[in-house]
Amino acid sequence: MKLKGQRHLYALDISAALALTTVYVGFTRLTADDGQPVYTGPIWLGCLIAAAVGLPIAVRRRWPLAVLAAVVAALAAASLLDIPREPYVAAGLAAYLVGLAEPARRSVPALAVTLPVACGAVYLGEAVVTRAEDWRGAVGVVGLVLLVIGGAWGAGFAVRGRRAEAAGEQRRRSERALDEERLRIARELHDIVSHNLSLIAVKAGVAGHVAEADPREARAALKVIEETSRSALAEMRRTLGVLRIEGAPLGPVPDLDGLGSLAAQAHRAGVDVDLTVHATEDLAEGMRLTIYRIVQEALTNAVRHAAPTRCQVTVEADAREIRIDIVDEGPPSARGQADRELSRGHGLLGMRERAMMYGGSCEAGPRPEGGFAVSVRLPVEGNRRP
Repeated sequence: MKLKGQRHLYALDISAALALTTVYVGFTRLTADDGQPVYTGPIWLGCLIAAAVGLPIAVRRRWPLAVLAAVVAALAAASLLDIPREPYVAAGLAAYLVGLAEPARRSVPALAVTLPVACGAVYLGEAVVTRAEDWRGAVGVVGLVLLVIGGAWGAGFAVRGRRAEAAGEQRRRSERALDEERLRIARELHDIVSHNLSLIAVKAGVAGHVAEADPREARAALKVIEETSRSALAEMRRTLGVLRIEGAPLGPVPDLDGLGSLAAQAHRAGVDVDLTVHATEDLAEGMRLTIYRIVQEALTNAVRHAAPTRCQVTVEADAREIRIDIVDEGPPSARGQADRELSRGHGLLGMRERAMMYGGSCEAGPRPEGGFAVSVRLPVEGNRRP
């Protein structure tokens, strides 16, 4: 993984590179007044080593491994020439980016090579070449260098792990959102197909029954079938387009303004709908779609199991809750009511799931006086347009 740092991070790296180079140039010009070994070689060589220690830090985000190798080699040479007076800060800065930016298969071997090279150079410089320290003191300096480089690498590696975990969580959230969207589309398709095919089936039955006795009524039924089929196909194409084109908008979605069209379709299928909608103008889009689908499913059930009949649909909202009531008078025969009782299935389950998704409730069942009633209550809080 290669990091693309922001401009201010590159500016900080350049500042750190110049500061480290300046410090090491200063180390090459120190005197022995404090009793510590000093650099006694040519000034040009000291400046060259100082530049090799500090300047690569400016590009550590672009080439982490190469920068670490260059800096550690320069620091090892500096240690053997008695230049450093600090615990390998430049190597720590380079090691941090290796742990952060490189995968473990490269960063771990890089650390395994860096630590022995750096610690060996420090020990030789402190206890062998100039004997500035006894072996105990040299081991102490080695431990400090080990802590700086290993700690910096460990910090970078930990940050990388946290970022990878956060990225994985974000990916999982995206996948869950995609699954939820596909499930929503599947439900939309179910509602579209279920509702429109119910109307088509009813009208097809009417057309077949009256084809010879009343050709005009048969032609009217066939006209309803044609219009319903075209409407269903157009809505299905819009919905399926989301599955084919990633990120495509769903297109025009059903809204409460379309409840009148639902009532008209149900009327053509034999259900006379009395529709009342009140105080729903400022509801959120998702809530409006949910209400539409609940009413659509209830009318579909009425068409499928009770037509011809009458149905009262009431949708109203106040400051506390949204009330959806769909009550029909039931099928004209007791046989039809019995068939309706046996056919409870995915429609009612879908209504309950939609209500529960918003923290609401859904009750549905036959009425004592005959017919069927659906009563849904949804909370208003959090479901109004901002």
